[in-house]
Amino acid sequence: MASHLINALHAHGHQAELVTMPFRFGLHTVRAAMHAWAREQFDRFDWGGIDRVFSLKFPCFYLQHPNHVVWLMHQHRSVYELFNTPYGESAQTPGAAEIRAEIIERDTRALGAVQNIYTISARVSERMRRYNGVNSTPIYQPPANAEHFFCADSLDYIFFPSRLETLKRQELLIRAMARCRAPVAAIIAGDGGGGLALTRLVEELKVGDRVRLIGRIGDDEMRIWYAKALGVFFGPYDEDYGFITLEAMLSGKPVITCTDAGGPLEFVLDGETGIVAAPEPDAIADAIEWLHANREKARDM
Repeated sequence: MASHLINALHAHGHQAELVTMPFRFGLHTVRAAMHAWAREQFDRFDWGGIDRVFSLKFPCFYLQHPNHVVWLMHQHRSVYELFNTPYGESAQTPGAAEIRAEIIERDTRALGAVQNIYTISARVSERMRRYNGVNSTPIYQPPANAEHFFCADSLDYIFFPSRLETLKRQELLIRAMARCRAPVAAIIAGDGGGGLALTRLVEELKVGDRVRLIGRIGDDEMRIWYAKALGVFFGPYDEDYGFITLEAMLSGKPVITCTDAGGPLEFVLDGETGIVAAPEPDAIADAIEWLHANREKARDM
């Protein structure tokens, strides 16, 4: 997102630089990043003045600049909507509730001081309004190289490219394949910290003949997998936005998502551009079987 924004600014004749600092996700190391960004005065560097600053992530929007624009990917999710869920911090962890309260208070103050606040989706705007009382405007970013996606005749597999982590819920698709009666395979692309657990789950459920974990792939190969899929599964938990939804649609494929998926629900219309199913293996298996049995309707989607 940052590199594409910079490329767009360059294309319009502006000078632009990407500025980053390390971020550590530990509960007690977050404060260090917050303090570091809050100390930053971005109105001037040694080589001259800065006309405008765009902040994209927590906690860089703590910086100081008179012409500060926020285009927010998301806040520190583990203490917001993921708090007290299997995916975020727990109130039982010593100090977690206190740090959560501090982050929400400082976020509210910092964001309230910015005149122009945008987000990457209506879901992210909704969270900011709910937790911080701050209004914002969604601006959807198109996927990279959108013009290169294409549609081909579908083969009997469901495609799911994403980072391998619990929040993306590849586990749901794997468990659905153990229940699916249609002769359809699942192709899961990507790498990440959840890879070993998913490999073990495939072995445990004995679905190695129907589920392939193909690892990280290049953009060209990914577009081919999209183009030939029967459908695309993207059922994360409360996703911010989700390029996968749009990449599937650019490839002319129906999307199976879940009722609690967040961002994808801004695009997937149940029965029209895909299927919105309960986040349960049986419901997802039913959706896959329906696509296989109704190929013409799936193609219309």
